[in-house]
Amino acid sequence: MTIQAQPEQPQTPRDATACSVGSSTAAEIEVAIREATDRARAGLPEGRADLAFVFVSSAYGQPIRAAMEGLSDLLEVPTLIAATAEGVLAEGEEHESGPAVAVWLARLPGAMIEPLALEYSKTPDGGMFVGWPQALERDWPDDATLLLIADPFSFPVDAVIRRLEEDHPGVPIVGGMASGGIVPGSNTLVVNSRTYDSGAVGVVIGGGRIRPVVSQGCRPIGRPMVITKAEENLIVELGGRPALDRLREVYGQLTPEDRELVRSSLHVGRAASEYKEHFQRGDFLVRNVVGADPDLGVLAIGDAVRVGQTVQFHVRDAQTAHEDLQELLAAHAGGGTPSGALVFTCNGRGTRLFAAPHHDARCLRDCLGPIPAAGFFAQGEIGPIGRRNCLHGFTASIAVFER
Repeated sequence: MTIQAQPEQPQTPRDATACSVGSSTAAEIEVAIREATDRARAGLPEGRADLAFVFVSSAYGQPIRAAMEGLSDLLEVPTLIAATAEGVLAEGEEHESGPAVAVWLARLPGAMIEPLALEYSKTPDGGMFVGWPQALERDWPDDATLLLIADPFSFPVDAVIRRLEEDHPGVPIVGGMASGGIVPGSNTLVVNSRTYDSGAVGVVIGGGRIRPVVSQGCRPIGRPMVITKAEENLIVELGGRPALDRLREVYGQLTPEDRELVRSSLHVGRAASEYKEHFQRGDFLVRNVVGADPDLGVLAIGDAVRVGQTVQFHVRDAQTAHEDLQELLAAHAGGGTPSGALVFTCNGRGTRLFAAPHHDARCLRDCLGPIPAAGFFAQGEIGPIGRRNCLHGFTASIAVFER
């Protein structure tokens, strides 16, 4: 059993955002939760928090739900969000397997903090989301952010993203799909004193100075091209020629190393905004290439496409994913002063992608300093590309809290 040590933090003014984190790998879940909670409390000025996120490894098995039902009484914070996960992250460590609990606390003076628990219901007129708090039926703050954790078996994240684009355009959504279970009903989600095995839980924060960092782990190859013929998820023509012919052109200009990546990890990036003259890494929503028809020259991707969209071929490997996250975090380091972070990283990352463990957690620490950070390995990640929220794969989606 180990308890994650937390680096000493400089004193923070009482009116500034402050965060803290604690973790434990104790074999018994009740012991782990208490140890992680005590450690997190010790790192927060005056021990008082406005918001808590708790992530619990599914390795604890049967006792998880009962233990998580007692989180609210133990933590005694106004707003608590918790979820089960395949693996959890705390500070510079990633616990991809085995028992682990991470407790993350934040003091957010003056912020609006509104928790929510949503369910998706089908009606004769279509689907609807129920559970929006009354306070969120009015206009949201201009600087609002939604932090969301959803059950992958019961909650259509793409649909709620479209709904919020209509009702609250420009509000960033950061979060992930719970990964603690492999069958419906096996995930546990918590809002305050209530537990759920379906739907989604989260919190809307206004006035909290939260900046999203979304790393899809890819880099572009070739040049941007416009789709001139398409059907559903099929790219038929690019720039007036069969899509597969355009790919062959790009392939012929690549190094041997990049040609190998095309054969093993080819993706297509769709421009998040068509109102740019020059595109670069991070300007595209990246999707898998799922098939090709050599006779018709057609490419199939994991998303719907339409004529007029700008796309560019992308590749992914461990080195590219490292450089992408490092570059995006380095760009963030020039902004406000970070006080903490919540990390939702794909369960296809970690040692399944990188040669060494703890990659994303330590990259965050190296770029932004030893800020309190916690998160989990998700079954899908939520985060904005440009001003459009998207559901991703193989991505690290991070909410950085600033003072």
